[in-house]
Amino acid sequence: MTESTKIDSGAPTAKNLNWNAIDWHLVKAQVRRLQMRIAKATKEKKYGKVKSLQWLLTHSLNAKLLAVKRVTSNKGAKTPGIDQIIWNTPLQKLRGAMSLKRHGYKTQPLKRIYIPKKQKGTFRPLSIPVMHCRAQQALYLLALEPVSEMLADKNSYGFRPRRSAADAISQCYLLLAKRGSAQHVLEADIKSCFDKISHPWLIENIAMDKSMLKQWLKAGYIDEGKQYDTNEGTPQGGIISATLLVLTLSGLEQAIKAVTHKRKDKINICVYADDFIISSASKEVLTEKIMPTVSDFLAIRGLSLSKEKTKITYIEDGFDFLSVNIRKYDGKYLPKPSKEGVQRFLNDIRDTIKANPTAKTENLIRLLNPKLRGWTNYHRHNCAKKTFNYISYHLFQAIWQWAKRRHPKKGLRWIKRKYFRTSDSQNWIFSTTYTDQYGVKNQIVLYEPAKVPIIRHVKIRADANPYKPEYQEYFRARRMKRLQLKSRTL
Repeated sequence: MTESTKIDSGAPTAKNLNWNAIDWHLVKAQVRRLQMRIAKATKEKKYGKVKSLQWLLTHSLNAKLLAVKRVTSNKGAKTPGIDQIIWNTPLQKLRGAMSLKRHGYKTQPLKRIYIPKKQKGTFRPLSIPVMHCRAQQALYLLALEPVSEMLADKNSYGFRPRRSAADAISQCYLLLAKRGSAQHVLEADIKSCFDKISHPWLIENIAMDKSMLKQWLKAGYIDEGKQYDTNEGTPQGGIISATLLVLTLSGLEQAIKAVTHKRKDKINICVYADDFIISSASKEVLTEKIMPTVSDFLAIRGLSLSKEKTKITYIEDGFDFLSVNIRKYDGKYLPKPSKEGVQRFLNDIRDTIKANPTAKTENLIRLLNPKLRGWTNYHRHNCAKKTFNYISYHLFQAIWQWAKRRHPKKGLRWIKRKYFRTSDSQNWIFSTTYTDQYGVKNQIVLYEPAKVPIIRHVKIRADANPYKPEYQEYFRARRMKRLQLKSRTL
């Protein structure tokens, strides 16, 4: 009997399953089939059928296995909750999957930690569930996400499958780049968004198991040994919280477009998580019609706009959105990495270099390359060539100072020969050789931002939905293009 047969027949136990031998393609395909049925029932407004299919999905072994795989392979997999338990071994993962049962489930309080925000000296609270609660949330998220994708606004891009910040920035281009585009933008900032969402609204409007949802919302948290209740909001750190936010803000696009039917007002929106902008040809329309509508929409959900951070901007003056400065220069639309974002990134690079004064060259490069590659890949779709050259210049200065501090009694030529090599027309390539576990010598080179090409991002179709059969080929083609692009830029 194959492992895939075991997964689908009867009620197997952890003893007769091998985690490392599970056919994940088959598991994902079977879960996806149920998810597409949930999406179809949502589209047809057959909410009784939606509920039945969600029950079927959350009680299937395939979904439980997939939920555990997700929480044990993401970035937070090694961060325990208040019980200090993590699932490392295949046996622990299988037992975790088998333990995901609705009957008798009782959520545990969250562990509160604080992470630094962009502004120095400020921190964002993060609430960490225990592994079992994380897996339960991941399981019910599999059943909720198809509903969310059917109900979410077309121009919402954050916390949604197959969508990205690059899609949101591309949407800004469509809204603002043309000569006759809207000239005014409402930069909206929701005050303490995750922490203020109304529990009664969520329980009343979210199409999922109400008993499970109530437990997660009312779980409370432990901070410095004391337990506190949670009477509002959904915790940042919970896997399902992001999708709850997407559903909370769904309908905003329809609400603002219902304010005015005049095409000349050019009312459009772009949403990414809890950040959004609304464009209009008239500042008065934004002030007198759009802002009151947005405020009323949010108030029903327990939310409000931040008076200090919400403002109306003229496109020629520019504004920052998702770390990108969007502005027209003499009528020409140019999105560039924001000055604040560039400075924050350079500070991070310099801090990393200064914190490793005696590190091996190989180890320093391994620390820096993921940061450099991630930041430049994020901005490579914008007008960022000058910024990449600027980053490369300051990166070299920091590396050169690092090398000189290590050898205060050596000459500059000696330091250059030790840490930098020459290749073709380049004389300052920061690199080193190392021996791998098989005894083979390899060379590792510092990633150079100045060499990153600018590549136009093709925005996702606004109505594209991964749970609709008619878009399966579309997403398959996008995935192939992305893989081809990745292979060319590695």
